[in-house]
Amino acid sequence: MSPELISILVLVVVFVIATTRSVNMGALAFAAAFGVGTLVADLDADGIFAGFPGDLFVVLVGVTYLFAIARANGTTDWLVHAAVRLVRGRVALIPWVMFALTGALTAIGAVSPAAVAIVAPIALSFATRYSISPLLMGTMVVHGAQAGGFSPISIYGSIVNGIVEREKLPGSEVGLFLASLVANLLIAAVLFALLGGRKLWARGAVPPEDGGALGKGGTGTGAGTGTGTGTSAGTGGTAPAAVAVRPDQGTGGAEGTGVRLSPARVATLVALVALVVAVLGFDLDAGLTAVTLAVVLSTAWPDDSRRAVGEIAWSTVLLICGVLTYVGVLEEMGTITWAGEGVGGIGVPLLAAVLLCYIGAIVSAFASSVGIMGALIPLAVPFLAQGEIGAVGMIAALAVSATVVDVSPFSTNGALVLAAAPDVDRDRFFRQLMIYGGIVVAAVPALAWLVLVVPGFG
Repeated sequence: MSPELISILVLVVVFVIATTRSVNMGALAFAAAFGVGTLVADLDADGIFAGFPGDLFVVLVGVTYLFAIARANGTTDWLVHAAVRLVRGRVALIPWVMFALTGALTAIGAVSPAAVAIVAPIALSFATRYSISPLLMGTMVVHGAQAGGFSPISIYGSIVNGIVEREKLPGSEVGLFLASLVANLLIAAVLFALLGGRKLWARGAVPPEDGGALGKGGTGTGAGTGTGTGTSAGTGGTAPAAVAVRPDQGTGGAEGTGVRLSPARVATLVALVALVVAVLGFDLDAGLTAVTLAVVLSTAWPDDSRRAVGEIAWSTVLLICGVLTYVGVLEEMGTITWAGEGVGGIGVPLLAAVLLCYIGAIVSAFASSVGIMGALIPLAVPFLAQGEIGAVGMIAALAVSATVVDVSPFSTNGALVLAAAPDVDRDRFFRQLMIYGGIVVAAVPALAWLVLVVPGFG
């Protein structure tokens, strides 16, 4: 049995044990990386740790730390209140606002994980407050980021178009952008319809003065029971309770549900704006910037932030870092290249095309999307040169297949969504993201191939 095949089988075993024995998959993956790396790939410790995602580790820790402080001092409550007022109380519009916001950020040049890191914690705090499915809100954020991710001036678009130019392949910058935009927009519409969007529309508008009655310590008697002193318009008393809170009723404390801007909240808002400016304007690392800002806030208001370190998503950090370290071992021993070259050698171009789309989707669910495209596009060159497959359609199909799966909890974007969700059963949410990610991996590459490759575009 070849070393590459052994490494793939070990990964399957890791998934089976983690699923059936409820063992943290990251811990299992670290053990697998040690065993396979040492016994099969003949790697030393440095070779094994070469795949450890140090940058992602810092991003996960930094962003969850900063937003844990924001939750503790009530800043996220204020942001949720502001968002409700922005859409005139129409809660159903908020997922689309988050979709559009992340799409706009990536379209103008933000790296997709940076945009998700900025938007996801606010979006998921809103989901918790208003009983919106966290799966709906999280996936809307990720798909929004990918919808704008291939604009001609975006990071992803520039990289892929550069690869196409380097390989001397026909290309269409606008076609690539529209393919990703339309694909993610259609997926978002389906998700919205299936994960409670219609009920959100039926709920109507909540009172614009709602300062957080659905949150902890709110004045309503319960969320989702309809037993509060007021209900959302047009729901017949079945929507979550919502009680108007005047701006001067906020306590300003860590658990306060009012909307008053205390000094700690103002400072936190300034820190969040500084995070956006630093990442988008000065291309600073999102994780290191978030940690620095969190430390400043913790020093100034230690009482509000004392619990924040404990709320960092440590189990998620272990899971993601362990799995990606094992994927790094696979890359070091050439397993991914081995699989790609095997597909590239198939003599049937259309079959090779769909298999490359699936390889891009599967590997990208655990690794860098652009990195995978950078490896797969050159592999597609030989049969694209034959003229039987349209290059424009093939590149677009690879781009869509390799990025739409970033909802996987093992990808950077999916991991950020998982880590940022407050007050959820993380094990259950992880399983939901993994199942949804599996559905996307199974369905989207085939659909992208059918729509973009089979007609022979380009």
